[in-house]
Amino acid sequence: MGRLFLMHLDGNVYSCKHCKTHLGVAGDIISKAFHCKHGKAYLFHKVVNVTSGVKEDRMMITGMHTVSDIFCVGCGSIVGWKYEAAHEKSQRYKEGKFILERYKVSGPDGSQYWIAPDVNLGGSDADDV
Repeated sequence: MGRLFLMHLDGNVYSCKHCKTHLGVAGDIISKAFHCKHGKAYLFHKVVNVTSGVKEDRMMITGMHTVSDIFCVGCGSIVGWKYEAAHEKSQRYKEGKFILERYKVSGPDGSQYWIAPDVNLGGSDADDV
């Protein structure tokens, strides 16, 4: 493996809760109204320091989407997913956008989101409400 170059972000930064690698800035949040199996999730216009996994079709609350999980380049943890394609016309605004699961990242103030006891701990395949 070669040398790892990380992007350092300025401002209100969301970072990996495991290794503190910068992932996105608050100014790139499109919506905080998304949900996943771990609870809250934020839709970002762009993120950095991630790699994408294999594309797969997932049925979500808002219909079928082609997505790929995204992984922190610092530690390899899954931090969310990327919308590759939306099969419903009304959902196409998500294409090319990223979801960061709030449970898997630290907020700009270092805060972490905790899972409520009744939240289902599965994968990251739920969508907005």
